Amino acid sequence: MTPVLLDRHNECASVDRLIAAVRAGRSRALVLRGEPGVGKTALLDYMAARAPGCRVERAAGVQSEMELAFAGLHQLCAPMLDRLERLPGPQRDALRTTFGMNGGPSPDPFLVGLAVLGLFAEVAEERPLVCVVDDAQWLDQASAQVLAFVARRLEAESVALIFAAREIDGVAELTGLPQMVLEGLSDEPARTLLRSALREPLDDRVLDRIVAETRGNPLALLELPRGMTPAQLSGGFGPDAAALPDQIEDSYRRRLAPLPAETRQLLLVASAEPLGDPVLLWRAADLLGISVEAVAPSVASGLLEIGARVQFHHPLVRSTIYWAASAEQRRVAHHVLAAATDPEADPDRRAWHHAHATSEPDEDVAAELERSAERTQARGGLAAAAAFLERAIELTPEPGRRAERALAAAHARHHAGAPDAALKLLSVAEAGPLDKLPRARADVLRAQIAFAVNSGGDAASLLLRAARQLEPLNPNLARETYLHALSAAIFAGSLSAGAGVREIAEAVRAARQPARPDPPDLLLESLAVRFTDGCRAATPMLRRALSTFRGFDPTHQERMHAPYLACVPAVELWDEETWAALTTRHVQLARDAGALSALPFALNGQITVCAFAGELTEAAALLSELETITEATGRRAAPYGALALAAWRGREDEAAELIEATLEDVVRRREGLGLIFASWAQAVLYNGLGRYADALPSAERASERTQEMGAPPWGLTELVEAAMRSGNAKRAADACQTLASMTGASGSDWALGIEARSRALLSKGQPAESAYREAIDRLGRTRIRAELARAHLLYGEWLRRERRRVDAREQLRIAHDMFTTMGAEAFSQRAARELQATGEITRKRSPETDSELTSQEAHIARLVREGLSNPEIAARLFISPRTVEWHLRKIFDKLEITSRKQLYR
Repeated sequence: MTPVLLDRHNECASVDRLIAAVRAGRSRALVLRGEPGVGKTALLDYMAARAPGCRVERAAGVQSEMELAFAGLHQLCAPMLDRLERLPGPQRDALRTTFGMNGGPSPDPFLVGLAVLGLFAEVAEERPLVCVVDDAQWLDQASAQVLAFVARRLEAESVALIFAAREIDGVAELTGLPQMVLEGLSDEPARTLLRSALREPLDDRVLDRIVAETRGNPLALLELPRGMTPAQLSGGFGPDAAALPDQIEDSYRRRLAPLPAETRQLLLVASAEPLGDPVLLWRAADLLGISVEAVAPSVASGLLEIGARVQFHHPLVRSTIYWAASAEQRRVAHHVLAAATDPEADPDRRAWHHAHATSEPDEDVAAELERSAERTQARGGLAAAAAFLERAIELTPEPGRRAERALAAAHARHHAGAPDAALKLLSVAEAGPLDKLPRARADVLRAQIAFAVNSGGDAASLLLRAARQLEPLNPNLARETYLHALSAAIFAGSLSAGAGVREIAEAVRAARQPARPDPPDLLLESLAVRFTDGCRAATPMLRRALSTFRGFDPTHQERMHAPYLACVPAVELWDEETWAALTTRHVQLARDAGALSALPFALNGQITVCAFAGELTEAAALLSELETITEATGRRAAPYGALALAAWRGREDEAAELIEATLEDVVRRREGLGLIFASWAQAVLYNGLGRYADALPSAERASERTQEMGAPPWGLTELVEAAMRSGNAKRAADACQTLASMTGASGSDWALGIEARSRALLSKGQPAESAYREAIDRLGRTRIRAELARAHLLYGEWLRRERRRVDAREQLRIAHDMFTTMGAEAFSQRAARELQATGEITRKRSPETDSELTSQEAHIARLVREGLSNPEIAARLFISPRTVEWHLRKIFDKLEITSRKQLYR
């Protein structure tokens, strides 16, 4: 039976539209927001009643469970786990690990989110699914993150995900989702509801005052008159509007007062037991000697119902009962619940009850909490693991163990994305007696936090100090820390506020070398030689190190950054094959591992490779995937791939805005590598537009100290062209000489082709022509198609100025066709202008694109052409396979095809 809700016509109509959309095959997410008692739960009940034929699953956040990782998610998903086997293997394993159903490495929380999205979609295949989460402000953080992720990815699964929360500010994860704010009832419906709760007639003036002071809050209107005498009501009783929840709780406390002591004790145990398990409740009650008859008064008072689950009349009832008890009474309740909880089936909840039952330091309880933290962290509940450890710190009697647990809690908070909380815990750890190895680990953590907050700060110096401390204690960890320090110094570059690459490299060379180095070790050694002895001296070692990365498989996610760092020497050696192979493998490793913290870095690298290859459509598709990950995870990634794509596309307004914003950001963050990259992108943009005077200062910035810092050497290429075309031949010659010293060490076709093209710009007559032809020949043997097209363009421009119009047209046509096909608009227009100057009229045409498709549809179409299945595409784009299928139907309709085979063609 559908409940009748007073004064909720608009809200009910919105709910009806939501359910209709879900029945029609679409998905919806909604957050109901309002103060306690305003009617959120009543509207959820209405929604459930209006969904016959739909599967309705409900869960509720519980305040005492906020520190138990994935407790809310498990509550919602448990009835659906019979569909788990239908999920792809990595998603199925992630969810099993999360719910403690099997062991395994900690899954990325966003892989868990994708698994839940897939689970919901599978369940909705049978009938539409409506998921309702009440009291979302009390969800544990891990559950809130996953469910918010799912809510943002819903599209065409026939799934509704509705949250009810007191204040959206209290659930940051839900920010940005569609909201419905519930206000109090208007005057007349409020009077009607209030009269229904009164035993005696009430003077209209008093009634109006109660309505006004409760602001039409339905629960207040129903509950506050209970327990009030006619004299009190006639005297003009009215709550303090500024503390309405307190007034409602006072009403519940008045209803508790006359109940027998045994009943109140039973209610307290029930309020401290969040599962709503009647068996567990009666087991705990039996330990207290509470009889079955004790429940009758609580049921008669309307405070509690016991059936398949133990349910309170309203969440405020639970919190009122719990906090109305004394601290000692609450400890007794938790003690019996810990004793009643199966240590094998639910050790973490048992540990949590033990922690709340303990008021004095107790090593046994602290150790139990520490074991729970380890289990929770293995399931990916980093915030919950930190909460367990923080309580363990309070209960640890021995100062040394307390400091070590504080350090472990700081690690958990850092990896959970809470740097401020991590630093506070780190201070607690450092204040205690730590042995040398834990103290060195504390230094590493402080440096990692510094790098995460401000990559150009003093992270490199902190990491260097920690690595030196670790050398005699843990050589393997020391080398890993040196590699992180070198990476931090490269990022900071010329804006570094601490140790530079040379200082770190000297420390690495002075350290003990491993007997059997692995690829990261070889990379570290070769980079150390490069930054002390120069690129030419280090080239053989760098090549050997890079070759080992072709088959490198990181043993854990913390080493996932190594392939990204390996791209630094690959680019410096102009080794395009290794660079492309490393970025492709890095992306694949990150995807296979579900390492969404590493995947943005990997995608940035692959986007840049595609941009240089002239594969701008593919680069745009990868950028779309990167933006999807950023949106889904909320994790910031440096926009290097976006900069490369914008520079080569040459859309001035779009590119200039991105470049300027990036320049401001990297200077603020003291991220020298970002400054070089953004300046290079600006130089490419202006050179493409033919605005050489504007390109020159950008190219200068992009070329500063690149040899010292290991930054990409591409700025020198832009500097030669910009300086020469701006009439500064001396500056162009100096840049070309510096460039030749770097390309000569490489000897690759990419390097020597770029050098030849730059040399041609400085030359005249036959030497210029020979250099242009050499550049085209060498670059034509690489996949660096964008630079090859520029060689044709520059050669064509030179031929035109030599008055060889027929020869110029041939080169300029090639350049124009290549740039147009790529979608490099600025360079294409520059080639078109040059062709027109030779007397040839160019026909304007667009690059090959699926112009009828949306960007999402075009991306899916490209992935289908790559041979990916619907589940694989869904995993790539963080959507469900059902949504992929829905998009494919639209693609087929727009392109007037009927099969994937036709899409391949």
